[in-house]
This record gives sequence, structure tokens and C-alpha cells, in this order.
Amino acid sequence: MPTIFPDLPNAQGRCAISFDEAWASAEPVKGWMTRAQGEALWNAVRRLEKGGTVLEIGSHQGRSTIVLGAAARTVGATVIAVDPFVDGRLFGGSPTRRLFERNIRRAGLDDVVELVAAHSTKLRPDWDRPLQLLHIDGKHDYWTYTDDLRWSAYLPPGAEILVHDCFSSVGVTLGTIAKVLFGRRYTYVDRTASLARFRLAPPPARARLRLVAQLPWFLRNVVVKVLLRLRLRPAARLLGHDSPDDPY
Repeated sequence: MPTIFPDLPNAQGRCAISFDEAWASAEPVKGWMTRAQGEALWNAVRRLEKGGTVLEIGSHQGRSTIVLGAAARTVGATVIAVDPFVDGRLFGGSPTRRLFERNIRRAGLDDVVELVAAHSTKLRPDWDRPLQLLHIDGKHDYWTYTDDLRWSAYLPPGAEILVHDCFSSVGVTLGTIAKVLFGRRYTYVDRTASLARFRLAPPPARARLRLVAQLPWFLRNVVVKVLLRLRLRPAARLLGHDSPDDPY
């Protein structure tokens, strides 16, 4: 039986839904987020106090945004989705933006989700709104990711930061090693596959050790990605990866 949360009607009289219902809306949307990762995002939003603001960096067609938005409705929160929708084969530009807007509208979340079509790195310096939760799934190079971590300046102490493709992307993992493992600002909590959860708090030694323990899984993912590039999927299956997509 799905867990049904108390009805919290929004301004249009719509009511809160269960995670199962939210996932039913999100799953058909193209993207790289598993059900378990969606539930981790859902639970993070559910822990917020009423009136909070969630910032998502990198929304693509809205798969994760739908889960965040549906969860936000249950606690009276809002979601700000930041994505520049750049042109190119991987991202699709304006057509992807139209798909995002259509998917959010079809999910009935256009009153909960606010889209900001901009580069996160250019938007951040002039930002002036407090945030309560951060979901990072933007550009995966070291420099952009570590800059996106600087959005934590708008979070309260103890707030959660969820990072997708951590321990599967080289740039994101190197940034995590530099800013989390060897930093004093973020504490590694846990992960759901490649979705890592951090807390804005100085890390104790045991949290650093927990992070180090994830590095063999990262190395396995790098090997899998190399095998996929070489079209050696049978070899990747020997490492437990049975998908044409990179590990996520």
C-alpha cells in the first residue's frame, strides 16, 4: 500500500499525493534517475518545514523536478528549477525546455515549480533568496560542480544537499574529494546509487571515512564507462552493469 500523506491543497485547490503517484508521473519522462533516487529526493523535501524553497540545478525534461514538486506540495514548499537548456545533441536546447514545461504542466505542478532558464554559475552571484534544500545535477565538470556547491551559502546550517552522478562522474567525484573529503563545510551522509546526500555541517572523522569507502564503487563505474565506450557490454555485465547507459 502506498503511503498517503495528509491533503494539503495549494492555491488551485489541488491536493497532496503519495510518492507512488508522483513517480507514476515522473517515470515516463526521459532522464537518468531511478525510482530509489526519486524516493530519496521525495524524503528530503518531506523533511523541510512549511514554506521552504528547493533549488534544483539541472532539470532536463523534468523527471526529478516532478518528484521534487509533488513532494514540495505536501509541505507547502516551492521548487526553483535552474537550467540553461543549452543547444546541442546531448541537451536539446529550446525543444527540451518545451518538453520540461509540458511535463510540469501535465503533472499539475506549474504553480509549485518556478523555472529559471539560466546558467547556475552566472545566476548565483546575484541571488538574494534563502534556500532550504539543494539538488545538484548540472554540468559535471569539476569547475562547474564546485561552483554549484557554493549555492550552499544560501542554505541554513544543517541543510541537505543532494548531488546526482556523484561517484560515477569523474568531475563530480574529484570535486567531492576536494570540497567534502578535504573540506570543512560539508558532511557526507549516504548515497542512493550515484545520488549522494550531504549535510551543511563540519564533517566528523567517521563521515570522511564513509566517503572514502565509496571510492572503490567510483573506480568500478569508471571501468564500466570505459567498457561501454569500447562497446564491451558483456564485460560490463561481469561488473554488474546491464544497461547501455552510464552508471547513475
